[in-house]
Amino acid sequence: MEKAILNHIDLLEMLDGLLREPKLFWENFYEDRDKEIPFFKVKGPDENLSEYIQNGMQAGKALEIGCGPGRNAIFLAKNGVQVDAIDFSERAVKWAGERANEAQVKINFECVSLFDFHFEPQSYDFIYDSGMFHHLPPHRRLTYLEIIKAALNPGGYTEERLKEIFQDDFHFLELRTMKKIQQPSDLFGEDFLWTCLMSLK
Repeated sequence: MEKAILNHIDLLEMLDGLLREPKLFWENFYEDRDKEIPFFKVKGPDENLSEYIQNGMQAGKALEIGCGPGRNAIFLAKNGVQVDAIDFSERAVKWAGERANEAQVKINFECVSLFDFHFEPQSYDFIYDSGMFHHLPPHRRLTYLEIIKAALNPGGYTEERLKEIFQDDFHFLELRTMKKIQQPSDLFGEDFLWTCLMSLK
């Protein structure tokens, strides 16, 4: 018997059910750490995140969404930021925790979907997403936007792409293609990706 559609959440979950099962996909994605995935090999942060910090961006508390092996969360923690980092994959979170221990930084990692993540409203100065948004199905994008808006401090920053989705609620401080970083390097960057720094209106 099909579940009744009684509210907005029921509708989103019904639409989720028409797509591939994301948990299984991401657990399989992170199963082999030696896979030829560019950001598996790099331990350092995205080049744009490094640039933000070098240019003086201040963030007391940050949330990284879809943290994967933890490169960016670890970089933020090393720069004095209190970091919460979430990912849907238990394997990714385990790997990120191991890397954080090696780097001797304290990060609050949690294996959870952004849509199930419990947070204190307006508690983050900076929210960083280095690839989760473009994996979201279209019907989840508005919910994503509402969560980001609720989690950020007024005036806080968020990094993402797709300007048209965010322009009503955010000021664009920077929008550019990522710089290609030749490997091996302490930074990650691919010029087919976009990077954007925004503040909440």
